[in-house]
Amino acid sequence: MRKNERLKKTLFLLLGFCFVLSVSAQQKPITGNVTGMADGMPLPGVNVIIKGTTNGTSTDFDGNYSIEASASDVIVFSYIGYVSQEITVGASSVVNAILAEDVDALDEVVVVGYGARKKSDITGAVSSVKADELTAFPVVDAAQALQGRAAGVAVQSNNGGEPGAPIAIKIRGNTSIGANSSPLLVVDGFVGAQMPQANDIQSMEVLKDASATAIYGSRGSNGVVMITTKKGRKGKITVDLNTVYSTNTTSNELDLLKANDFIAYQNEIRSNQGNSTPFPDAGADTDWQDVIYQTGNISNTQLAVSGGSEKINFYASTNYYDQKGVIINSGFEKLTFLSNVDAQISDKFKMGMNLYGSRDKKNGIATQSSGANGVGGGGDDAISLAMRFAPDKPIQNPDGTYTINDALGDPVDNPYAVAALRTDETKTDDFRANTYLDYQIIEGLTFKTTFGYSTRNRTQGVYVPSSLIVSASAVGGRASIQNWRNTTLISENYLTWTKELGKGDLTVLGGYSYQKSVNEMSLVQGTGLISDSFIYYGLGTSTGFLQPDSAITTTEIQSLFGRVNYDYNDKYLLTATVRRDGASNFAANQKYAIFPSGAIGWKISNEDFLKDSETVSNLKLRLSYGVTGNPSIAPYQSLARFESLYASSNGQTVSAITPDQPANPDLKWESSYQSNIGVDFGMFNSRINLSLDYYNIDTKDLILGNNGTPEYFGYLNDAILTNLGEINNKGFEISLNTRNIVTDNFIWTSDIVFSSNKNKVVSLVNDQDLFFDGTPSYFSTDRSTVLRVGEEIGLFWGLDYAGVYQGGTAPAGTATISGGVAGDPLFYDLDDSGDITESDRGIIGNPNADFDWGFNNDLSYKNFDLNIFFQGSSGGEIFNMTNVQLMNGDSNTTYDYFNNAWRPDNTNTDKPRVGNNSNREISSRFVEDGSYIRLKNLAIGYNLPSEVLEKLKMQKIRLSLSAQNLFTITDYSGLDPEVNFEGNDPGSNISSNTLSGYDFGNYPTVQSFSFSLNLTF
Repeated sequence: MRKNERLKKTLFLLLGFCFVLSVSAQQKPITGNVTGMADGMPLPGVNVIIKGTTNGTSTDFDGNYSIEASASDVIVFSYIGYVSQEITVGASSVVNAILAEDVDALDEVVVVGYGARKKSDITGAVSSVKADELTAFPVVDAAQALQGRAAGVAVQSNNGGEPGAPIAIKIRGNTSIGANSSPLLVVDGFVGAQMPQANDIQSMEVLKDASATAIYGSRGSNGVVMITTKKGRKGKITVDLNTVYSTNTTSNELDLLKANDFIAYQNEIRSNQGNSTPFPDAGADTDWQDVIYQTGNISNTQLAVSGGSEKINFYASTNYYDQKGVIINSGFEKLTFLSNVDAQISDKFKMGMNLYGSRDKKNGIATQSSGANGVGGGGDDAISLAMRFAPDKPIQNPDGTYTINDALGDPVDNPYAVAALRTDETKTDDFRANTYLDYQIIEGLTFKTTFGYSTRNRTQGVYVPSSLIVSASAVGGRASIQNWRNTTLISENYLTWTKELGKGDLTVLGGYSYQKSVNEMSLVQGTGLISDSFIYYGLGTSTGFLQPDSAITTTEIQSLFGRVNYDYNDKYLLTATVRRDGASNFAANQKYAIFPSGAIGWKISNEDFLKDSETVSNLKLRLSYGVTGNPSIAPYQSLARFESLYASSNGQTVSAITPDQPANPDLKWESSYQSNIGVDFGMFNSRINLSLDYYNIDTKDLILGNNGTPEYFGYLNDAILTNLGEINNKGFEISLNTRNIVTDNFIWTSDIVFSSNKNKVVSLVNDQDLFFDGTPSYFSTDRSTVLRVGEEIGLFWGLDYAGVYQGGTAPAGTATISGGVAGDPLFYDLDDSGDITESDRGIIGNPNADFDWGFNNDLSYKNFDLNIFFQGSSGGEIFNMTNVQLMNGDSNTTYDYFNNAWRPDNTNTDKPRVGNNSNREISSRFVEDGSYIRLKNLAIGYNLPSEVLEKLKMQKIRLSLSAQNLFTITDYSGLDPEVNFEGNDPGSNISSNTLSGYDFGNYPTVQSFSFSLNLTF
């Protein structure tokens, strides 16, 4: 009996256990949505599988899925290019997944010249920048987003935070002196195109070494930036609306004297100079910085539509950008459109078209003073005037006229009048069309032909009214209109053959390219206009006509190019490239040149001794060497030329010509001989990825002005271009990516880039020093920068400051400027003459940074994400010309100088007495450390959950708040350590390559707070 009871109990327990098991294993419908972590976009085609089974499905176009699973099941989400994720079902019937990009597979296909390669098969030095990094904060030019994101790439605005200011990019340092050092931009295969809007860019690759750039031959020495814009994809039509609004303020202001202290300062100067007449107090107290600065804002909105079918896909967008500057009367607005259409006509035939257009308008103000008072000149520079102008002056006189600085120094207009009354408008229209046809001739052999056309029209109108007393009243106002037009045609045709050869894969490319560019320019200008109402459109009323100007230039480049890629057994890689270019802007004897390169790669991690390693997930060695060129000089420089001029005959003004330069039939390309060694290293299933590159670039046959032609030959040009000189660049680059934490709900990744470049002048014309000037004309010097064999490019040149003279006998090896008394500056007397002369000038500073870096962190928790991006530079010095002016005595000054200047009761100081005898000296006293660390971007974002999106019939709703340039750590005393003043010839090749680190009258860098909204329907 007892035995039967025990059996019943046992059976009961077994039945209960089976019931529990059956309940826990009961299948139920599970639904969910899968999105990407970086942008919150739905991911179609994601594999959704019950772990340990073959039961699975995939997400649809909107990232949705449905599957049967039990509470104890684990769902595995996997997708190419993303980290797989496992989630236990539990009690919920909705399981959503957010997938992080797999760093090892990120940008699996990398765009290179005339094709694409797997990232793992790249043998050259290539940096990739993700689309979400380009849109991390609002920018008018996507090039700005490259700063601190790609190793070896230096990015800087040509004028601080000025709305619409051009952006300068340099890859691996200065590779030239007299030719352009900007990289080549290739947008959707169009060579030399304008940068599109950041929101329209799918990917951006920076090609840095000769192996990567030699396919572009004569234009590859400065690196190549490859931009691929977004395309449509198969599925229903998707509409994206992205909008950003930012408020902007100046990130810094100078601590200048208020009116009472300014009067005391000027009276002390007069006393030190033996003048007992009190300074005339104008009775006001005006903070000129506050007068011209305002709170600015940016509004940026993009609307994009995309979709496609089995045979055709499309992407179209329009973008409107509007910025009000932080200085009154400055602003920039731009309207762009872009469309891409790709059609699969048949199994073998594809075609497509890319269209781009933009219209922008820039309202500029005078900045970066050059010292000229003419139209477009800098004697009317509002920024430096706000620092210099007497604070005791009001904005307007009682009669309504605007005040001028007439009590000290040279008279100048007040900064408010210059900023508010002067008109400087630039309107630019861009249009680009590029079509392609792709035909598969036989299996493995395709032919592609592209044809592109672009035109760029720019008009700048400047009007200086007579109400600006100093600048234009004497001539009754002045105006000018200048027009530029560039038209480019490009045709490229190439064959690509791919073939498996045993254990190897072979790709052979060969083609022909032709490109023609025509530049036209015209300028009209006049003075004495009848009314201010018509601004620069009233030139017909001018009573004084200035000399007009016009010009046209044409350049052509035709090329043959080829490349071979061979991958043997997925271990050994070979790349060989050659291009033969002919350029019309070089001499008759040197129009053609050949640019070869070669590279090898070894996938060490695929060798038997490493392929099963649990520690090393990737290890590749890269070696490359090649030659690239630089043809970026103006046309006709090798020809004998004449220059027009005005002459007098019988009392009449007549046109005449005079010889400008003789012919140079041997003027040719600058050539850069580049070598690169690199290592790509991944550990712990690509949780840590590291790329290291070391490079050496020898640029030979530098195009320099040779001033050895005797003056009695009668040529106007005293610097005939010739190939004389060599420079060297070498450097080290590090790119590190880590996936620090990857869990179901929390992901943290970091990116670090580090670049160090050292350049050296190897040889010059007769190895003689070359001098350039980066100061305004009224600084009374023509030598502030030197090029010297054995030294770095663009070193500061001037007197070496030794402190303050205390009176009596000067310390050994030092002297003052003639007539110096106690409190005046003391300088090192290099020639021991006892006087400070031109012979005592030498190298006083180096603007070239020791290294640049960027540190980016992305964190996400469920639907929230956080971005923290730091960027910095170390070692570069700045020549603070603002302090040269502010310590000269003929303008306002800072409290730091006024309170700490030498006085008989304050001799322990390095600041000379006020009103000293230096007269804007160019000396090491004004050279400062320009190192800085900047919080470039801090952003927090939130993606609304899929349950909410389903109710709203939306694919994506994302909100984010961000701050840019939140703080900067630096010892530099100026407004900002990121400066770029190019002296009296801004925009020229010489200025952009040799004059760096100067600070004077730059538009201030702005601090921004932004709100963005991203919607996908």
